Amino acid sequence: MTQDLHIMPPEAPMAMPAQDFSTGFRDAQVPEGKNPSAGFWRALAFSPAMAATLGLLWVMSDWFGAEGINLIEAILLALISFNFFWISFTVCTVLLGMVSLSRQEQPKREGRPQPLRVALLMPVYNEVPWNVLGNARTMLEDLRARGGQHHYAMFILSDTRDTEIAAQEQASIEALRTTLAPGLELYYRRRAENKDRKVGNIADWVSRWGADWDAMLVMDADSLMTGRAILRLTDSLARDPGAGLIQSYPQLIGAQSVFARMQQFANGVYGIAFAEGLARWCGQEGNYWGHNAIIRTKAFASSAGLPKLRAFNGQEKLIMSHDFVEAGLLRRAGWGVRFLPRIRGSYEETPPTLIDHALRDRRWCQGNLQHLKLLGSAGFRAVTRFHMFHGAVGYLMSPLWFALLVMWALIGQGEDASVLHYFSPDNPLFPQWPEMTETRHVLIILVMYAMLLAPKVLGVLALPLSGVRYADFGGGSKFLTSFLAEVILSILYAPILMVQQMIAVFRTALGLQKGWSPQARDGGSYGLKTLVMCHTLETISGIALSVGILSGLVSAWLAPIAISLALAIPLSALSGVSAGAARRVVGMKEDVREPAITRSARRHRDELKRLIEGKGVMTPAE
Repeated sequence: MTQDLHIMPPEAPMAMPAQDFSTGFRDAQVPEGKNPSAGFWRALAFSPAMAATLGLLWVMSDWFGAEGINLIEAILLALISFNFFWISFTVCTVLLGMVSLSRQEQPKREGRPQPLRVALLMPVYNEVPWNVLGNARTMLEDLRARGGQHHYAMFILSDTRDTEIAAQEQASIEALRTTLAPGLELYYRRRAENKDRKVGNIADWVSRWGADWDAMLVMDADSLMTGRAILRLTDSLARDPGAGLIQSYPQLIGAQSVFARMQQFANGVYGIAFAEGLARWCGQEGNYWGHNAIIRTKAFASSAGLPKLRAFNGQEKLIMSHDFVEAGLLRRAGWGVRFLPRIRGSYEETPPTLIDHALRDRRWCQGNLQHLKLLGSAGFRAVTRFHMFHGAVGYLMSPLWFALLVMWALIGQGEDASVLHYFSPDNPLFPQWPEMTETRHVLIILVMYAMLLAPKVLGVLALPLSGVRYADFGGGSKFLTSFLAEVILSILYAPILMVQQMIAVFRTALGLQKGWSPQARDGGSYGLKTLVMCHTLETISGIALSVGILSGLVSAWLAPIAISLALAIPLSALSGVSAGAARRVVGMKEDVREPAITRSARRHRDELKRLIEGKGVMTPAE
């Protein structure tokens, strides 16, 4: 192909200035009106979590402090208390979600919303074209079937660099456009240079075509949404003139491997109550996850243009995890950022293996740690700073907990059985680690483990409140089997993920995390060499812990962590097992009743793939 395909409507420029983090900004376009406060729900989420953490700190201080608390003990207490707060906060959020779901609120009678022109934006970068365009066709046809007063058009915004994929991409566009029903709009643009990655891709569209569109619904390359979900998001934005962004709750689909099915089960079962609680305490100050959200175009253009960050060496750096920052900038300007988890039919895919998940996590770590530089920016709301801090802390806690794990192992079960004692008998920093033999000590440990499990159990109990039945999973016994399998697998994978996140933090800190490569959609099996290279640190750590436990130097409470780390290589291999074996391990309600939208998408994907590979013809839409 000698010339790139470029099918776009006439340009309609819109200014999108880069924002200044050193000065506040209020958008004059924000309409005056009531902005309901979430202060009551916020107090219900934060206060019990803080009280529980202070209670634990008091008990453990008394536990450690028989002979005074030294430096190492103080560090241990701080780490335990800090982590316990986030666990408690998660439990409180899920409880809020249960309360919210149980409330029988009468729906408000609202008039017909103002018609909006909405651009469905799908940025792509070296993606499988028939998968992307199969989803695009499915959404356009579902919107046409739904009808309604809003006007929609799909824009495939390509940053593809691979020439072979680009050729397939453009051939797929031409083939699809010949079969779309009259009135369905599909546009395509491939940038000559992918300046500033997805941020630059969206900004390019806004600055060149944005003025013709009231709103843009931003997706990822693997996004799939029902026409009903898109219409509900559009109606919500149309009825709330002060809203700048409304985020849906993307649910996971398409999981085939053990690891992906574990993630999809957790998302579809535990995530519902958590998302409901999150929406309650966030109120108008929600967050943005970069996809499956509708955004008011003029608000985004005037308020959310991203500047470059200046690094310590003087170079300008792109803001990587842009979504958190864009939500914060919209809120700073006065626009509402809302989260509507009850809008169902918003889907995305998940990495298929533990290694694919870790690779994606490295990119997210790089972006989230960058947010620490923005916490002092002028004008950001307190909740925005909390979102950013929370995202960064989620990664920083992993190296801290690994250090705690090492310290606990070295301290052992008491002064007489301590590795530290053997190496340095006169060490003045040696803590008087509790023997953990008294009933109260055991109860504290059990309470901490129970708190880790509580969000899952509460999520299961909240499921009927959301309208989902246990029978939807193939019956109560099948649901219970899947639940137990997910719990066991998550316990086994958690220490491995901790180590992988620690590696991601150090790679970012040392500047070893280069680039922002696209997510692996298909993944699959990895060879033994790759598995060993990825999980050497976990394996060595697990073997060392196991030896320490068997020799009596390390507490047996660390046995679950030791087993997980020692078996990191086979567990990682297990994560990619798919087909029937994965279904038997973790069952999901999609196995019993697949959503119609995913069946349609799969049919359109396969049809387009056969056509591009010369094995078939496209079926025109009716």
